Amino acid sequence: MQATLYNQSGAQIGTIELDDYIFGIEPNVPVMHQMLVLQNANARQGTHSTRTRGEVSGSTRKLYRQKGTGRARQGAIRAPHHSGGGVVFGPKPRKYTQRMPRKMRRLAVRSALSAKQRDGAIRFVDRLQLETIRTKAMLEVLRAFELERQKTLIVLPEKDETLIRSANNLPNVKTLLAMYLNVRDLLKYDVVIMPQAALEQVNAWLGRADAAQPQEAA
Repeated sequence: MQATLYNQSGAQIGTIELDDYIFGIEPNVPVMHQMLVLQNANARQGTHSTRTRGEVSGSTRKLYRQKGTGRARQGAIRAPHHSGGGVVFGPKPRKYTQRMPRKMRRLAVRSALSAKQRDGAIRFVDRLQLETIRTKAMLEVLRAFELERQKTLIVLPEKDETLIRSANNLPNVKTLLAMYLNVRDLLKYDVVIMPQAALEQVNAWLGRADAAQPQEAA
């Protein structure tokens, strides 16, 4: 599969070969959904907590005698139906962590990349580099691709403080290292900008395990 290769100014400079195993498969929607649920669950801290009737302050003395008052029978002031009483079946600290086989996780990311590529939502550039930390310079790069009003994910091959800090003040832009590429970000952002160096990392990470091994002579 071939895709258009751009430079930083948005001009077409040629084509680039893409691995069909990563960018040309039929997206597996159920696996993508499962991976998204897993990411959202693993992002939860699980520190929520409510106090039961045994944990709130207040006396355990019976409010008044059981019979003879003409009123409804009542127990302690800490009962749930009283103001300031305990919470019934409220949340307690717990772990929401889910697990998923590695092959399925990689299939989910490959499915998301294939869906993006099928929709023409990935811009491959030869390199992405800024001389100084300046938000306006990053905005000019987005304008070159007509992406200044779209939610854009910039995939970086390595940590680049100049690019990261230049994009930090743009509300619809996020920078992400290629090794941390994930389904949630690919689905959240409309367009992906990927330099060639980042593409090489993605190929090494998600490509076939036997692709790099030489074939035996027949």
